[in-house]
Amino acid sequence: MTSSVLQGSALGRLVAHVREVGDGVVSTLGPDGGPQAAYLPLAVTDAGELVFDARASSRKVANVARDPRVAVVVGGREGTTLQVQGVADVPAGPDRERCAAAYGREFPQFVASLTDPGIVVVRVRVLWARWGDFRVSPPVLEDLSDGGRG
Repeated sequence: MTSSVLQGSALGRLVAHVREVGDGVVSTLGPDGGPQAAYLPLAVTDAGELVFDARASSRKVANVARDPRVAVVVGGREGTTLQVQGVADVPAGPDRERCAAAYGREFPQFVASLTDPGIVVVRVRVLWARWGDFRVSPPVLEDLSDGGRG
């Protein structure tokens, strides 16, 4: 499944922002329900799925298997941010190959690691997203989940 709640210009803004920034913080829910965050390189598919790699034995992967809800923040340093809420999984088959290809295009230095059986590709399907530009006053906040209308 590659469908996204984002379409048109909202999808385009998300994809462009992730490709421009290329990293962010992914927060998962730990065994006690508390947040656990990690700073990671992030790629995005043309369909708007966020993609990162992780050790199969990592707490991120265990957390996603137990509770797939995640939050991601991309950017901030340059004055723009993308906040995302979604569900994560470890795709298999053609979905894994598609997501791995997107990650490999963005981060060719990590392509070899994607063949390591101890490394998995994690995909985040976006359920809600908001883009913000804090370089201007007043700041511009755009809810991408409603098609970028507000």
